[in-house]
Amino acid sequence: MTSPNGLICFTNCLLPLEDGSLVEKDLWIDERRGVVLDAQKTFFLRKQRPARVINMDGNIVSPGLIDIQINGAYGFDFSVYEGDAEAYRRGLNTIAEKIVETGVTSLVPTIITQEQSLYPTLLSLLRPYAHPTGATLLGWHAEGPFLQMAKRGAHAPPFIRPAPKGFASFEDMYGAQNLVLKEDWLMDEGPAVGVRIITAAPEIDGVLEAIRDLSQRGVAFSIGHSIATTDIATEAVRRGARLITHLFNAMPQLHHRDPSIIGLLGASPHLAPFSPVASGAPTPASPVSPLSLTSPIHQSSSFASFRTTTKAQSEAFDDHDTPPQTPILAATRTAGKVPRLGLHLEKGQVADLEFERPFYELIVDGIHSHPNSVRLAYNVYPEGCILITDAMKILDPHLKDGVHEWRDGKRFVKEGVKLYLEGTDTLAGSVVTLDTCVRNFSRFTGCSLGEAIKCATFNPARCLGIENRKGTLRPGADADLVVLDRSGNVLSTWVRGKEVWRKD
Repeated sequence: MTSPNGLICFTNCLLPLEDGSLVEKDLWIDERRGVVLDAQKTFFLRKQRPARVINMDGNIVSPGLIDIQINGAYGFDFSVYEGDAEAYRRGLNTIAEKIVETGVTSLVPTIITQEQSLYPTLLSLLRPYAHPTGATLLGWHAEGPFLQMAKRGAHAPPFIRPAPKGFASFEDMYGAQNLVLKEDWLMDEGPAVGVRIITAAPEIDGVLEAIRDLSQRGVAFSIGHSIATTDIATEAVRRGARLITHLFNAMPQLHHRDPSIIGLLGASPHLAPFSPVASGAPTPASPVSPLSLTSPIHQSSSFASFRTTTKAQSEAFDDHDTPPQTPILAATRTAGKVPRLGLHLEKGQVADLEFERPFYELIVDGIHSHPNSVRLAYNVYPEGCILITDAMKILDPHLKDGVHEWRDGKRFVKEGVKLYLEGTDTLAGSVVTLDTCVRNFSRFTGCSLGEAIKCATFNPARCLGIENRKGTLRPGADADLVVLDRSGNVLSTWVRGKEVWRKD
């Protein structure tokens, strides 16, 4: 049913605000323009009121959920390209059309470490795309290949690289046309919203030097698959890193003397200036890989030692054991440091940091991170929390438990949201949906449902600089909506003002 004048009013509903609260208030949208309206201006200036009023029976009308790290779903893998561009586009459309049943209205397709020749093609195919009746594909998230070998996870060792030429190495890998200034990248997209994310390890040769150039071009740099020390991780943030990829996973576990990447959530105003490892200073070898983190010579020999016939594949299983470990890179610190910020006498006020703490992703399936860890991270820095699925191609709420064919002769076993390689206890990625993550998060942390919703809507949008269009109910924002009951279950999904899915 459409509105005679194109205006719709949702009434008797709860609206999530950007501070995480839920308020009882009407919401007006324009289904023809596909945007949220300012009710007062529409009534008093345009002299119009909605011709269609929908009673929401006290349910929640939320901005649509945003998943900024998802590897595939419904049988399609973003990282697999078999030379047929049209078949690849059909896979993109399948996901866009089906994933709205989970409340997701925007997503960032993620590709893992690939053969270099594939990147220009894949990234060009993953330009922003607004499906008329499905989720918006916001752009791309390139997870790799500039990763730490010791924390590579399921990324194929033959394709992992250092970046000896800094930003130029990134251009060579992804294609210079894919790393141009954001304005130029979006030039042919009209008013489309577009984002680009790169996950890399800042301790790898050349990566730290590239962060500022990437950030200036509108690329969101995310720290991940890394064993960076506190000093190096902090310097990465100073240079523009905005995000931490799947917190707690593929990184050193929290150590009280060097909290490393996880410690960025509790960054202290007392932080010392960055001191890089002294030139020529020896660094301990990785317990997993013989590479030296600062010597291009050692790196090249290490990477060469992994050059086998292994094929690039989806990060759906991890044959490589990455146990919790303390950071192994010891950065040289200067003596006699003096705090940059003095003491103050105002109770309840915290001295300002010289930089903004990065956002961080959490996979809240109860498997990748313990509920206590999830709550700990959120309590430390709630404003930076972003919920993701990191889901694989087998994500499908209708997929039954049991043994399923994967590929390359491997099979996986699905038990609820747990997925592991047949015959092992190796986790094979995530099959959790984002709406389930929202509900889990509220239970794990004790926060309100409105605060959990914020972590899957406004926070990811703010991280990517698109909070005026996505993840919000601000006037002028896209009318991408998900209707939830008071337990957080998806009842219906709307894209640009039109209902595209409804629960039977």
